Amino acid sequence: MDLDLRLVRSFVAVADELHFGRAAARLHVSQPALSRQIRRLEDDLGFTLFARDSRRVALTPQGARFLKDARPLLAQAARMMHPDDPGIRIAHIFDLDTGRLVADAFAERHPDVPVIASSMDSRRQFDALVAGLLDIGILRLTPSMVGEHPTGWRHRPLRLEPFWLVGRSGGRVAETVSLRERPVEVFGDPLGSALFNAHGAYLRALEAHSDLAFRWLGNPGTFDQCLPHVRRATDAAYLLEFESYALRYRRLGIPIHRPAELQPVYPWSIVWREDPNPPAVADFLDVAAEQARERDWLTPESAAPLWQPSSG
Repeated sequence: MDLDLRLVRSFVAVADELHFGRAAARLHVSQPALSRQIRRLEDDLGFTLFARDSRRVALTPQGARFLKDARPLLAQAARMMHPDDPGIRIAHIFDLDTGRLVADAFAERHPDVPVIASSMDSRRQFDALVAGLLDIGILRLTPSMVGEHPTGWRHRPLRLEPFWLVGRSGGRVAETVSLRERPVEVFGDPLGSALFNAHGAYLRALEAHSDLAFRWLGNPGTFDQCLPHVRRATDAAYLLEFESYALRYRRLGIPIHRPAELQPVYPWSIVWREDPNPPAVADFLDVAAEQARERDWLTPESAAPLWQPSSG
């Protein structure tokens, strides 16, 4: 059997997104066509890669093992096909703005260097980076990542991104509100779900620390996918949201507030491999450090005490 790398790329896209619709959009193919590609690959391999039903997609144990081999296979193929590629491969999380702002600043300074950006959650970014599929990741590091791969990569803090409480359309305007004034909603997948990830672990730690019980809404993805929920909601609640998205809600006339009791901040790190990298990686790291200094990313403004999980 000859392994079709096109099918392997499709598999990795679905494994990254755990959502056939988002993976199809990323690959610029229709969802039915992507489903056919995955079935063909499963037929070629002789085992099932994904467990899927109407509500979720998850890797099977065989799929998880295949993914560990698929990433370095695609990385090696890319190196063979483009040995002198001057571009830099980065990843970001949906359309949160930390990675975009750094990439924009880098592109302005180095317009001749292509920036190839992908959307992945923190865990998949890290796995892709250590497999050689990424040059730069902008993610939340967790103890499990460090424990599984203690060497071969480096990192430094990039941003402590504040969370805001997003109100309802037409709601009152106030600089701060209490976390206990109304129910608090979060866009995240709870502990025990197939899609629980580094972001969910952060929210779970905050929930425990603040002795609150969040309403877990799942993870729609991009801002445009989250916005309809906020606009439809009519009950009295607050949505705990990244500053990247919260400021966009405010521009649409939806009130946002700082939490009164404490200021949760999300610790973004920039991560890169130790092995020889394209020259552009050092330039990208320099631009990222400049953006962090100029935007005060590591010293966010807050009247309340900053909070993040003790493990980072």
